[in-house]
Amino acid sequence: MKAIQAIKMAAGALVVLASINAYAQASDADMTAQPSAKQTAKAAKSADRALARKVRGALAKAKDLSVANITVRARSGAVTLQGSVPEQPQVDKATEVAQGVAGVTSVKNALTIRPVGQ
Repeated sequence: MKAIQAIKMAAGALVVLASINAYAQASDADMTAQPSAKQTAKAAKSADRALARKVRGALAKAKDLSVANITVRARSGAVTLQGSVPEQPQVDKATEVAQGVAGVTSVKNALTIRPVGQ
């Protein structure tokens, strides 16, 4: 009876060892694989959103700049500012601040001037 239990335990241990070995081999293969196009696109979108947030934050911290009606879009380092501001100096200030953010390669300023109340 003890011999049968010993054989069962040994067989169970072999199954566990075999599954651990198979798992380790699968993960090794995954580490050498190149990221898929979907993963690369997802990473690029995430980086674009992060850059847009950084620019938006920098604009919000800038003095003499109303960011309530400014939308920031980023794509591969190129930033587009859209919306409206009350005065021309704010258009120039927004461009200057956006260009100063790390990671920004170019700024397209599509802001319009719309006085407060209009």
